[in-house]
Amino acid sequence: MIVDIDKHGEFRLNEKFLAPYRKRPVRWGFGTLSWVTYKRTYSRNGEEWWETCRRVVEGMITVHRVHCLENHLPWDANEAQRLAEDAYERVWEFKWTPPGRGLWIMGTRFMYERGGAALNNCGFISTKHISSDYADPFTWVLHMSMLGVGVGFDTRGKGTVQIVQPQREPQPHKISDSREGWVEAVRRLLNAYAGRGTLPSQWDYTAIRPRGAPLANFGGSASGPGPLREILESLVRIYDTYVGRSADARLIVDTMNIIGRGVVAGGTRRSAQIAFGEPEDSQFLDLKLDKQKLVEYRWASNNSVFARIGMDYRDVARRTAINGEPGYLWLENIRAYGRMQDAPNWADSGAEGSNPCVEQSLWDRELCCLVETYPSHHESFQDYLRTLQIAYMYAKIVTLVATHDSRTNAVMFRNRRIGCSMSGIVQAINKHGYRHFLKWCDKAYGHLQQLDADYSVRLGIPRSIKLTSVKPSGSVSLLAGVTPGVHWEHAPFYIRRVRIPDNHPLVSMCRKAGYPVEPDRYSEGTTVVSFPIHVQHAGRRKSDVSFREKVDLAAQMQRYWSDNQVSCTADFNPESEAEEIPRILEAYEDRLKGIAFLPAARQIYEQSPYEEISSEKYQKMVRGLTPLDGALQHEHELEARFCEGGACEFT
Repeated sequence: MIVDIDKHGEFRLNEKFLAPYRKRPVRWGFGTLSWVTYKRTYSRNGEEWWETCRRVVEGMITVHRVHCLENHLPWDANEAQRLAEDAYERVWEFKWTPPGRGLWIMGTRFMYERGGAALNNCGFISTKHISSDYADPFTWVLHMSMLGVGVGFDTRGKGTVQIVQPQREPQPHKISDSREGWVEAVRRLLNAYAGRGTLPSQWDYTAIRPRGAPLANFGGSASGPGPLREILESLVRIYDTYVGRSADARLIVDTMNIIGRGVVAGGTRRSAQIAFGEPEDSQFLDLKLDKQKLVEYRWASNNSVFARIGMDYRDVARRTAINGEPGYLWLENIRAYGRMQDAPNWADSGAEGSNPCVEQSLWDRELCCLVETYPSHHESFQDYLRTLQIAYMYAKIVTLVATHDSRTNAVMFRNRRIGCSMSGIVQAINKHGYRHFLKWCDKAYGHLQQLDADYSVRLGIPRSIKLTSVKPSGSVSLLAGVTPGVHWEHAPFYIRRVRIPDNHPLVSMCRKAGYPVEPDRYSEGTTVVSFPIHVQHAGRRKSDVSFREKVDLAAQMQRYWSDNQVSCTADFNPESEAEEIPRILEAYEDRLKGIAFLPAARQIYEQSPYEEISSEKYQKMVRGLTPLDGALQHEHELEARFCEGGACEFT
């Protein structure tokens, strides 16, 4: 057991404190949409919001407590109870939330026994060493993805491994019913094509639980053997065509994408991918132009380039103008700087990439936990500082929990990287004023630095090399009722699509209540439900905000708040603004660490998460809707295919 609760026990909130919350109505930010999102994604075995908040806060304090007891550090039970009650009230009121990973897994037996990988949002691995162990980065991605971690990877290992015709042996390979069993099967296949080991006469899937069987420890339901069979068969088809050739960028990305598609098949898991290539690699740059492969599996990753300050952006930007990819990451800025207004400190000199939505710089094999705060839900700066302290403590406490991977632990325990993020930034600016809000960011960052100095000493661990981010939020911002990260409201009237497993009771509940329900066109076993949304005080919508202003807000947050990165996918009008992309990149290359773009005038993906509609269509959709009615005995974990900023997350 990694967090030994059997020996040290678990922290518990006072029952008298909890009693009023059992009946208190929850102020869901977007009403029914928020409730459905919560029940679909974060509620475990029929939990209500008060119970999820309890599990999260008790888990957070339990980890802190066990760490102190095992390391003979001071522990004050009364102080912990006061802190826990404050943390509970603030998460209940949506002043802060852990990441979706934390809402799902924090405080569970699975986390205490299996470790902290599932608590972390994101990770990165380099392929630069595949000549010594070809399968290693791919199986690392597979294992982390099955725990819900979004992963980034590069193509640095291209050209270093020759693909061969694998030898076969007469015995079958029986795949065990575990994540490790999936990993071992994929490892064996990939290494056989790299000339290390053999393929079996056949793959035996009989031990794998059927689709829909409950996953007792992790939660959710099994996807059955089908997705793994599809991974292995797809890899064989592709690798057979590479025999006698070296692994290039295309093979690396396709292998990762096929793994990603398989992990999420059946609609019971979530993850994300980002692939990084060189701006001169035309093969990499053109991967998304193959429409057939895009629909099959290349949708599974965002693709970005390692940009260089002073480079000629025109050729790459020409491709970006077509479908928004590739995006851009400046490792020079990542390695040298924290916030861009501060002097270079090179604290992140070992960074090699980032997570899928580009808000976290990461070293090889590093994971990171992000946590969200909502400044627009605060009336005073002092109140926000208190919330920020709790959010910081949550993220720092997650760094105390080891993962199953010793090499990942080595870099995580050294860096202690966290990402205290903000969502609803545009609402906060509207509420507090543009310049006043940036002063909040600047002062709050200084406060965090002092918190980290004091709390790291108290825990007996290194200070975090970086502390702050702006993430695109995913579905968590839907609970709080704010726009994700630095993004503006989509429109006064729009459709918000939510993806739900076919066998989830929410599907029939939504259909019965009159919401549009249709099969997911990208993923079998998944249903798409459309919710009509009316934002009463939307302010300016995304389409009313200039391309440059969207990028500039990201730069301001990179200057005043984020020492990691700001995730920003800037919508642009492909008819009038596409030619600005190279000029925007030249103007902001020394003020940003990463950026992505998305054509706004047309739908790149069917069933995208947002679709602007007229007031007339909204009225037509809501006419006849009835309240959701029915019992939910067991909920499954799921996430949206796309993050709010672009094609970031997939189901």
